Amino acid sequence: MDINKIEKAAELIREAKYAVAFTGAGISVESGIPPFRGKNGLWNSTDPIFLEIGFFNKKPLQSWLKIKEIFYDKLADVEPNIAHKVLAKMEKRSFLESVITQNIDHLHQRAGNQYVYELHGTYKQLVCTECSSEFDISFADLNYLPPTCYICKGILKPDMVFFNEPIPFFAKKKAFEEIAKTDVLIIIGTNAEVLPAADFPVKAKERGAKIIEINIKESHFTKTITDIFIQAKATEAMLKIGELLYL
Repeated sequence: MDINKIEKAAELIREAKYAVAFTGAGISVESGIPPFRGKNGLWNSTDPIFLEIGFFNKKPLQSWLKIKEIFYDKLADVEPNIAHKVLAKMEKRSFLESVITQNIDHLHQRAGNQYVYELHGTYKQLVCTECSSEFDISFADLNYLPPTCYICKGILKPDMVFFNEPIPFFAKKKAFEEIAKTDVLIIIGTNAEVLPAADFPVKAKERGAKIIEINIKESHFTKTITDIFIQAKATEAMLKIGELLYL
């Protein structure tokens, strides 16, 4: 890890008027959450059909059995890591305005960030497929699947974006608003290969923002729009940046 680049990144963040973090699976891997894609990705061992909305609507029990196994049984004991915690401290100290994330794990909020825009939804909330009522996951008993709505008895679905579902309107709108205001964008643990996420760093750069990228390997941003590329794990890089910001 290049300490000179770490120092430059910390200085950019210190001087920023409106810094925003843009995170993906790489920030949560060190908390024990496998990514969906890549070498050790979830889709290498699991058929993604169970997260396709058409399949879910036709066979909710089959979908829920796999969803419970992969998400709810495994995410219950996962904790935010140092990278999440540094971002939360940065927000508290006004070094960071918000986090735009592709993750569904709710770890940014648990670490302490208040302004988090979840492009792909969250596993922590369920939504009724019939009446659209929303419930915290704590209200559901996942020993009985599929869970049903307390109001209309419709099937409850995790409030995360399934294949062939649109990005939530509010999250997408707020993310674009944040990108329009940012002068420093900190990319952490993502290649952002899926639209509209892939557009956010590009839009930020077009508006004059400086781009700090923290990834374990180069992305398609690295040689095109990135100003400072820190090749490191999220926890290692954010710990050093946090130290330089006296967090």
